[in-house]
Amino acid sequence: MNKSIISLTINHESDIPKYQQLVNAINDAIGENILQKGDALPSVNKICKMSKLSRDTVFKAYSILKENGVIESVPNKGYYVANETKKVLLLLDTFKAYKEVLYHSFVNNLPDNIITDVQFHHYNIDNFKTILNNAAGKYYKYVVMTFNNDEVPSVLADIDNDKLLLIDWSVHSNTSNNYVFQDFGNSFYEALKEAVDVFRKYKELVFLYPTYTYHPIETITYFKKYCELFQFKYQIVTDPNAFSLQKDAAYISTSDRMLGVFLEQCKIKNLEPGVDVGFLSYNETPMKKFIYKGISVISTDFKELGTKAAEFVLQEKPMQYYVPTKLIIRESL
Repeated sequence: MNKSIISLTINHESDIPKYQQLVNAINDAIGENILQKGDALPSVNKICKMSKLSRDTVFKAYSILKENGVIESVPNKGYYVANETKKVLLLLDTFKAYKEVLYHSFVNNLPDNIITDVQFHHYNIDNFKTILNNAAGKYYKYVVMTFNNDEVPSVLADIDNDKLLLIDWSVHSNTSNNYVFQDFGNSFYEALKEAVDVFRKYKELVFLYPTYTYHPIETITYFKKYCELFQFKYQIVTDPNAFSLQKDAAYISTSDRMLGVFLEQCKIKNLEPGVDVGFLSYNETPMKKFIYKGISVISTDFKELGTKAAEFVLQEKPMQYYVPTKLIIRESL
């Protein structure tokens, strides 16, 4: 293979360090199968001449690639591509049961030569910055779950748009982004419409939206719209310590922690879920169908979300997709 086709163009005016540009270019060539396992890389002297770089800069780039297991050196012969393994960064907010469904769906739909590094930012912008800054140029693709912080767009701007997939929430996205999202607004609203007759069993709807939740606030807007359209009496509880279970009320919750409090108060007050009180939980997990005869859920399909994200990694084409939101009625309503 003629390695002169490798694009090693260095932008000497860029804010990205020259050694990092070289690392990125070689990773890209491997990711696009221009370079394959066993292929020889241009010599240090050739790159210096071709790209007008110092020997120290080229050595630094090659050293980083060696540390990452991307290339290897053979004495008196030069540098070679060590393997065809591609690394993908999956950056999630926190680890929860439904995120585990997403993760397993994602990795199970990728071939063995693609390795996934999963990390969590925990809604902390410093963590978010550190993870993505340290990941620069090290990954074939970046699959990122964002959150509502004004600094997020500037951090994402440093990642090649063709390599970046935003997942779950549309906050801080734009029309040029690749994405696989769930709709926390209108799709939630449409799913609730399917539960009108079930909710009529109760005198009031209560949305449990605790202060510690990061769930998108637009869901509250559509909950109010729903209650007003169908003339349900409703309230929104944001203080988890103020929650007191009332008979003949149906509860919608974004927090599994509040589900535990609900079930505990049911036991204390001798109230039967689905009869005396109702509960609709946000986000399906493998266990909710078994908890207390079954917990009703309103949820996107996290398995499909993971599958679509894996599809983006495997196919060199844009992706913009919304995963449907569904209502599953079980005994808790």
